[in-house]
Amino acid sequence: MQEKNTLNADANKSLTVIMIISTFGGLLFGYDTGVINGALPYMSAPDQLNLTPSTEGFVVAGLLFGAALGSVIIGQLSDYIGRRKTILYLAVLFFAATVGCTLSRNAGIMIIGRFFLGIAVGGASVTVPTYLAEMSLTEKRGRMVTQNEWMIVIGQFTAFICNAVLGHYFGDTGHVWRYMLIIAALPAIFLFIGMLKMPESPRWLINNGKISEALGVLKKIRCSSAEAVGELESIKNAIATENHIRKISWRELTTPWVRRVVFIGIGVAAASQATGVNTIMFYGTQILKTSGFSTEAALIANTLNGLIAVIAVGVGMFLVGKVKRVPMFLIGLSGTTSVMACLALVSKYMSGDPHLPYVVLALTVTFLAFMQGCIAPVFWLLLAEFFPLQLRGLGMGVCVFFVWIVNFLIGLFFPILLNLIGLFFTFAIFVIIGLFSIFFVKNYVPETKGKSLEEIELAFRSGRYR
Repeated sequence: MQEKNTLNADANKSLTVIMIISTFGGLLFGYDTGVINGALPYMSAPDQLNLTPSTEGFVVAGLLFGAALGSVIIGQLSDYIGRRKTILYLAVLFFAATVGCTLSRNAGIMIIGRFFLGIAVGGASVTVPTYLAEMSLTEKRGRMVTQNEWMIVIGQFTAFICNAVLGHYFGDTGHVWRYMLIIAALPAIFLFIGMLKMPESPRWLINNGKISEALGVLKKIRCSSAEAVGELESIKNAIATENHIRKISWRELTTPWVRRVVFIGIGVAAASQATGVNTIMFYGTQILKTSGFSTEAALIANTLNGLIAVIAVGVGMFLVGKVKRVPMFLIGLSGTTSVMACLALVSKYMSGDPHLPYVVLALTVTFLAFMQGCIAPVFWLLLAEFFPLQLRGLGMGVCVFFVWIVNFLIGLFFPILLNLIGLFFTFAIFVIIGLFSIFFVKNYVPETKGKSLEEIELAFRSGRYR
C-alpha cells in the first residue's frame, strides 16, 4: 500500500510539473495578446514609432494574421516532429520575436516582429492543449486542458498589471513600451528550459513506432506499471482504429450533412469572436482614454478588465457542466450585444460628462463577464462536440482559422473605424453583428448537452439537426 501511494504521488507530481511547464505557452499567448493594450498609446507617439490609425491596426492585426497561419502550419509540424520539440521551437520563436519587437525602430519592423510572434501564439494555441490532452489521465483531462485557458487569461491579466505599473513609474519615458514588451522574454526562457526536461507525448511516440520509449514515459506519469501497459495497448488500439477511418476531404463538402456541420462550426467560431471582445482586450486602454481617462489612469483601470476575465472564466467552467450549451451561448451574446449598444449610446449622449470614463469602465467589465463567463467556455466545447472523428481534422482546422481571421479583421479595422466614424458608429456595427449572431445561434446551432458524440453525428447525418 505504501509503495502504491508513493507511485500515485510521483505520478501526480510528474503530471503537475508537466502541466505547469507546458502552460507557460498559454501564459505567453495571453501576455503577448494583452500587452499591446497598454504599449500601443506609447509606441504610437511621434517621437517613437509615430503610428497612424492604419499602422496601429496593422501592428495589432499582424499578430492575429500570424496566429491564423501558425495554428494551421505548426499544428501540422507537431505531427511530424513531436509535441515537445515543437513547443521548444515555439519558445525560441517567442523569445526571438519578442526581442525583435522590443528593438523595433519603425512600424514596418514592428509589424514583421508581431507577425512572427503571432505564428508562435497560433502554434501554442494548438500544440499546448494537444500535448496536455495526450499526457493526461482520462479523468483529469478536462482539468489539465482547461488549465491552459486559465493561463491565457492570467497572461492577459499579468500584461495589464505590468502595463499599469510601468506606465505609472516610467510613463514619462517615451520608450516605456519597450519595457512592457520585453517582459515576455522571461516566460519564453522558462518554457524552453522547462521543456528540455519534459517527456514527449506517449501517443505521438506510439504513432511513430517508438513503443518502448512511450512505455517508459507512461510508467513515469501513471500510478503503476500495469496501468501504463494497459494504456499503451489502449492507445495502440485507438490509433489502429483511427488509421482505418476514412477522413473526410474538401471534395466531400458537397455532402449536405458535412457541409451543414462545417457551416455551423464556422458560424459559432465567427459569432464568438465578432462580439467585439478583442476591441477591449487589444484596445481597452485606447477606449478608456477616448472616454476621458488619462493614459496612466486608463492603464490602471484596464487591470479590472483582466481581473474580471480571470474570475469569469472560472465561473464559466463551473456553469458549462450544469447549463445547456445553446441557452448559455445566447445569454452571453445577448449580454455582449446589449453592452455594445450601451457603449454606443453613452459615447454619444454622455460626451464630455465627467462620469463617462467610469460608465465606460463599468460597461467593459460587464461585457467581459458575459463573454468570458458564457461564450468563451461554450464555443470551444461546441466545436469539439460537433465534429465526428473522420471530420475533426478538417472541421477544427477550418474553424480555428476563422477564429483568428475574424480577430485579424477586427484588430485591423477597429482603430481605423474609431478614427473615421467615432465610438458611437463603431460600436453600433458590433450591435448589428451581434443581432445577426443571436439569430444564427438560435435558429441553426443544435443543443449537444447530454448527447454522445455518436448521437450527435447520427443526428447530423439523418438531417434531424437543422
